Formats: sequence, structure tokens, C-alpha cells
Amino acid sequence: MRILLIEDDQQAAAYLTKGLTESGHNVDHAVDGHVGLDLALTENYEVLVIDRMLPKRDGLSLIRMLRADGDKTPILILSALAEVDDRVEGLRSGGDDYLVKPYAFAELLARLDILSKRHTVTVPLKTLKLADLELNLLTHKVTRSGILIRLQPMELRLLEFLLRHACQIVTRTMLLEQVWDLHFDPQTNVIDTQISRLRSKIDKGFDKPLLHTLRSVGYKLDESP
Repeated sequence: MRILLIEDDQQAAAYLTKGLTESGHNVDHAVDGHVGLDLALTENYEVLVIDRMLPKRDGLSLIRMLRADGDKTPILILSALAEVDDRVEGLRSGGDDYLVKPYAFAELLARLDILSKRHTVTVPLKTLKLADLELNLLTHKVTRSGILIRLQPMELRLLEFLLRHACQIVTRTMLLEQVWDLHFDPQTNVIDTQISRLRSKIDKGFDKPLLHTLRSVGYKLDESP
């Protein structure tokens, strides 16, 4: 599993990270609510482990923001607050499970395994990447080598389709049907024009071109022609 741990207690975070890594999981650690929210919105995780009491943004408000944004990644809340009302509030805020501190690591691991299996098919894809080109599907932010690229709506749709079919040949027919929703060829240069505009934005000024035209065949987004 790829897990995001949002925990401000460095000692507790180090202990959890070590244990989860030794159990075969990949762990990213955020030290406060702001950093945690940014990572949760921009990266893909199978489970989030969120401490309730966090600096800058508390755990429950962080969870509410994620759920309001449509994020369905399973969340395990960690908290020293053990009253029934505290646990109910955590679950009603959008948490999937609530574990009271102190806890046994074996129990935490078992709860994470259950959450992961229960939500395997519901974790949304948040980013599409090829080399240093990245499209965030939630914010529609496009970057290459960390540089922001501004695209028009049709250019964005075209790039998303090409990224979803990266390293594959994409024909004009595929683009007409899937991007323009046309089931006939309008006999115009609309595709060539949009491809040209997109290429000028994602390739111009960068060392390696990614968008290639295969004469009489179609197009391909790839690190090599």
C-alpha cells in the first residue's frame, strides 16, 4: 500500500513509518494539516492515516475538505480523544475508522489492511504523468518540469486523452470520437490545429519533445517517436 501519514508528533511518526515500511508499505509523512491536505489532493494514496490534533489545520477539518472535494480515499483517524462523542464526531466528519491512542501497532496494521481491501476499487486517480509532464485531474493544473502550462478547455481534453493513452498510437478517428464526440470526419484541419497548439505549449522550450505526429497514422505522446 501507498500510505499518507499526517502526524505532528515526530517520535510517533518515526515509529509508525518504520513499522509500516518494514511491513512492506510505502509511507509519505506530513507534519501538519496544510502539508497533509496538499499531498492528499495531489498524490495517489490507498489509505490516509490522520492524527486528529494537528497544527495549521486540524484533522477533522482536513477530512471534511477532502470529502467535500469528492476524495473517497479510506481514512483512519488517530486520536487520544476516546469518548464516544469524539469517535462519533470523527466518523461523521468522513473518517472510515477511528483508533484511540495509545494503540497496538498490530491492530493499526490490521485496520489498514481491512480499509484497503474494502475500498480497493474506489480510490480515484488524481494525476496523469508522462516523463516530466503532469496533469492533475482534480485541479486541471498542467505542469512540465514544475513549470505551469495554461491550456484552453479543448487542449486540456486533448491532453488528458493523450496521457491516458500515453506511448500508444492515437488515430484521428479515436480523437474525433473520444475528444470531439464526432462520429464522422468533418474534413477540416481542426485536429491538426489543436495538436499544433498543444505541442507548442507542452514541448516548446523543453529539451525533449513528447507529442509526435506519425504521418498517415496518427499521433503519439511518448518520450521517443
